[in-house]
Amino acid sequence: MPAFEDHELGSESQKRPQTPKYEHLQKIVSHGSPAKYNHTIPVPSNGHYGAIEVPNTRSSFAESDALKHSLSVAPSQIDRRESRNSFGTTLPIPRSKRQSRLSSLANEDGRPTRPGMPAIQPTRDILSSQVQDMSAVKTSAAKDMAFAFDIDGVLVHGDRLIPEGKRVLEILNGDNELGIKIPHIFLTNGSGKPEAARCAQLSKILHSPISTEQFIQSHTPMSALAEYYDTVLVVGGENYQCREVAKQYGFKDIIVPNDIVAAQSTISPLKEFFTDEQRATSTPRDFSKVKINAILVFSDSRDYATDLQIIMDLLQSEEGVLGTMAKDATKQSLPIYFSQGDLLCPTEHPFPRMSQGTFRIALEAIYKAVTGHELERVVYGKPELATYKYADEVMTSWMETIHNEERLPKNIYMIGDNPQSDIIGGNMYGWNTCLVRTGVFQGGENDEKNPANFGVFKNVLEAVQTALQRELGADFKCQWSHSMNPVTCDHSVSAIE
Repeated sequence: MPAFEDHELGSESQKRPQTPKYEHLQKIVSHGSPAKYNHTIPVPSNGHYGAIEVPNTRSSFAESDALKHSLSVAPSQIDRRESRNSFGTTLPIPRSKRQSRLSSLANEDGRPTRPGMPAIQPTRDILSSQVQDMSAVKTSAAKDMAFAFDIDGVLVHGDRLIPEGKRVLEILNGDNELGIKIPHIFLTNGSGKPEAARCAQLSKILHSPISTEQFIQSHTPMSALAEYYDTVLVVGGENYQCREVAKQYGFKDIIVPNDIVAAQSTISPLKEFFTDEQRATSTPRDFSKVKINAILVFSDSRDYATDLQIIMDLLQSEEGVLGTMAKDATKQSLPIYFSQGDLLCPTEHPFPRMSQGTFRIALEAIYKAVTGHELERVVYGKPELATYKYADEVMTSWMETIHNEERLPKNIYMIGDNPQSDIIGGNMYGWNTCLVRTGVFQGGENDEKNPANFGVFKNVLEAVQTALQRELGADFKCQWSHSMNPVTCDHSVSAIE
């Protein structure tokens, strides 16, 4: 089975990543073809940064002739293909331990609460602690396993709950025979909203509190890029939410396509309308005097024609200044980052819809047709190594939050619906992978090209219950018993023998 190389993961892949002593984004060609192309994009190299830099795992350039495929590290784990990431650089991710954001934790009614279960009586905490003391071996095993959940197609379809998802979170948040919180995080290629807003939305849908401390969107690791670029074009998302995301990440000067359209309406001749509301919320300026340092595609484009035109203008500009043309047409002007590369995404629609990957394919094909050269680009999100490294950081931090133990559980289960992102990434990172049939995957016994190593399941509840039985025993009960409470139960048992 192809896997991330030892030099990419470190000597022990399941330990927290150590911070490489890089002074800049080093040019590391991994699985690429350095003899075929010359790198042209300048890499930031001014100063020392606080980010952890992880080598990317894909070839340096797009291969436009081979774009009619799903964007994974390989078409399968049988026949690995080069794809996706640009200029052979490392991908920076934020450094842990992150500042606590427990104030953003919310119940479905919006009231703040503690991590894990909704507010409960103190006696429940006492009783569960006693049960855990009596079952020390099983308790230790429960703390040494964890889950990483994809969201769309696993727990929800858009804004619609997948019923089994609600029950799964109840079990993992303490409704089990030990009354213990089993570590879990949410690892999604979804994007386009601030993390706090998305967590509040999911908390309401799933009827369970979700913290930003256990939540990773596709663009969450891209917050580290704020240390490298001052002025950025941020593309995608509804309204101006991605501008707010970038602002929260610490980017200093944020431009969105509508700012440019408001300043120069002729830049997009195919744009049929520009509403008064869009104009009023735009911030036009003289962009002939603005040097844009990088392009960040945070989420799905809502206007392909306009966004593609503006990006093409910038890629061919002189050092990122709109209205100019580079003196050397063979060189790409500035770097472009995509938050993820999924072609399809499950929604409320009966069939999966196009996702950010199709926008990237369109841009690469246009760039190749216009310039005759391959587009250099970086892609975050699953199955990129940097996303899984960051997941380790988040999981370790979350363990400290719920169990006061800052360490990474040994047995991690990735549960997803997309073989070409969730499963292939988890497999190569050494996780146990579970493929569910409630989203993108609707195939046979297992995906032929990217098989889940732990199995295929009808839904997320079946996958979680099977994993719990494997780690904690076939007799493990996914329900807390109130018989431990001598006050509320006529036939109680002693908590201490």
